[in-house]
Amino acid sequence: MPAYRFEALDAAGKTQTGLLEGDNAKAVRAQLRARDLVPLAVLPVAGDAPAGNGPAALRRGKRAYSSTTLAIWTRQLAGLVSAGLPLERSLTALAEEAEDPRQRELLAHLRAEVNAGSPFARALGAAPREFDDVYRAVVAAGEQSGQLGRVLEKLADDLEERQALKAKLIGAALYPAIVSCVAIVIVVFLVTYVVPQVAQVFAGGKRALPFLTVAMLAISDFIRGWGWLLALAIAGGVGLLVVARRNAATREQLDALFLTFPLVGKLARGYNAARFAGTLAMLAGSGVPILKALQAAAETLSNAAMRADAMDALVQVREGAPLASALAAKKRFPGLLSMFARLGEQTGELPLMLQRAATQLSAEVQRRAMQLATILEPLLIVVMGAMVMLIVLAVLMPIIQLNTWVK
Repeated sequence: MPAYRFEALDAAGKTQTGLLEGDNAKAVRAQLRARDLVPLAVLPVAGDAPAGNGPAALRRGKRAYSSTTLAIWTRQLAGLVSAGLPLERSLTALAEEAEDPRQRELLAHLRAEVNAGSPFARALGAAPREFDDVYRAVVAAGEQSGQLGRVLEKLADDLEERQALKAKLIGAALYPAIVSCVAIVIVVFLVTYVVPQVAQVFAGGKRALPFLTVAMLAISDFIRGWGWLLALAIAGGVGLLVVARRNAATREQLDALFLTFPLVGKLARGYNAARFAGTLAMLAGSGVPILKALQAAAETLSNAAMRADAMDALVQVREGAPLASALAAKKRFPGLLSMFARLGEQTGELPLMLQRAATQLSAEVQRRAMQLATILEPLLIVVMGAMVMLIVLAVLMPIIQLNTWVK
């Protein structure tokens, strides 16, 4: 039964809004009148709703679920389904608990599609921004196997692990980023404001200023005179890079170059490999065919070069090559992944071995990120202190020299 979003007036003249299910808009208006409400607007929530309403609006505007809330919602749905509650009633319960109107609208659409006999995975396809291909593939496998609750639990675990890894990486990079920004602001302030004041004090002097002061004054003049052009050039370079990455071939070359960087390149390789292995393990363990699982896992990779390697491995597996051999031929993937894949193929426990590989790769990424942050934190402080010290010396040296002349 389709869902409709309504706006009506109650007996006190106040506007009431909400969602109701009915065979058509006329039936919903009848329900409103039976509640002593005067209907003002009744709009369908289904995928063919007018622009600005229903899931069509969700595909354009802000997402209803963030990464964190999607993991929580999946866990809640898995708990209700595993407890034996029908899917339609589970969606109804979650819709009633949702505080965000966009979430309630999306869940009403999903419930209406399920009531109409549509598979849950197909209903999720109406909101591709909320539920990606991997999410829908896992749900479809759970429906086909009759183990939707267990599969949703796996999916919630994967979402939570992925979110935890991303949060740890962001946390490791946050402090160095803040220190770098503060250092840049302080140095620019000292160079553009403090140093010129010194220049004005000693402008009438006939004696030569120290070399460090002269050099700092030259840097100050350059930043004050051409700083806007430098900032414009940096912004233009960033914009050019963003535009260049829209081209598939250029993005692949840039991502391949990024993987060769000494420290961050290894982090990117480990992060993408962990995500690939974890997604592949979840899909294969849920009963998704290996070729379809490989394609879906490859599409989750953020690095275009590694995504191209994964798609090449898919072609080799389709032609009959073992998964381990196909991955071992791609040097951008860590050797640990192909080793565990080989063990999984030999023992018949491929999903389990891939999950172990994902766990080890994630742990290695976290360890490297913490090591990098541990090194960068004192290094940035030392660099910032050295730069400030040079500026202070450039200011103090003329004063010290002036005292010497007076004596």
